[in-house]
Amino acid sequence: MTHDNNLNIEIIELPYKHYGGAWKVAYADFVTAMMAFFLLMWLLNVTTQEQKDLLSDYFNPSHPQISDSTSGAGGIMGGLTMSPEGAMASNKNPLIPLQVNQQRKRGGEAKSKVNQVKEKAEEKRFEMAAKQIREAIQNNPKLLKLKDNLIIDITPEGLRIQIVDQEDESMFPSGSAQMYKKMEELLTLITDIVLDMPNEVSIRGHTDAVRYSPGAKYTNWELSADRANSSRRVMLDSGMPLERLNNVMGKASKDPLILDNPLDPRNRRITLILLKESLTSPVPDEDMEDGEFIDDEDSNIIIDEPEIKNPYRVTPGIVEFP
Repeated sequence: MTHDNNLNIEIIELPYKHYGGAWKVAYADFVTAMMAFFLLMWLLNVTTQEQKDLLSDYFNPSHPQISDSTSGAGGIMGGLTMSPEGAMASNKNPLIPLQVNQQRKRGGEAKSKVNQVKEKAEEKRFEMAAKQIREAIQNNPKLLKLKDNLIIDITPEGLRIQIVDQEDESMFPSGSAQMYKKMEELLTLITDIVLDMPNEVSIRGHTDAVRYSPGAKYTNWELSADRANSSRRVMLDSGMPLERLNNVMGKASKDPLILDNPLDPRNRRITLILLKESLTSPVPDEDMEDGEFIDDEDSNIIIDEPEIKNPYRVTPGIVEFP
């Protein structure tokens, strides 16, 4: 110890002590824990929900696929056995539901591809039918002047064929459902071309927005429905099977072709739609049909469930109007 007379300060000299590197060990443990944490977060991010559920079920001894008993060997040590007797939690293999799900997924993907092929083939049939109708009109001198009255396109519902009125070319007399002969011939020509196609047909009648006098009991609703029904009769007389008629509608002026002019004569029209088969006979893409046999090289599994018929399947019938 030294003593400074001028500043009157005492300086105490302590012996040097080495504290060691224990903090380094603690820091290394912290960094390791952080690495493990971020690795866990990354694994959670890249793992699918199905994989998470499987991992959770694997470490959960109370899961029904692992144990459905609370006595004897119904605990953690409960296992599977080849016979129904003995210390087992269940005589069902917990891997069977997973196999079924995998088979369902593969079956759904296969059906989805099949449906895509069918839809493309159906669209080609629609395009071919539209081409044939246009060519048939071009080659028919009696109907050639009606080519501007025909609008054909493909919509989400199917192949849409619209027979529209023009300013100087109407398909029906004003206020009447008795079609002109040219309209009947045009409907017959269209029916002949689409006769071999499997698609069901929707027939819809439309009018313009010109109203009947106040208090009239016969309105555009009745007129559009009667014109659609007249078209139905012509198509049936031309050979269209009754089973292919999906519906007959009267739309009045509620679905105009020319939106900005409800009085336009082109709003008066008959619409024929060859409905897509996916709408009239839907088949689920994602799931297998109930009771369907799953063919696989590794396992043969039958989903033993009652068959459920499609309750929305359209049944044939006749729509009658006064």
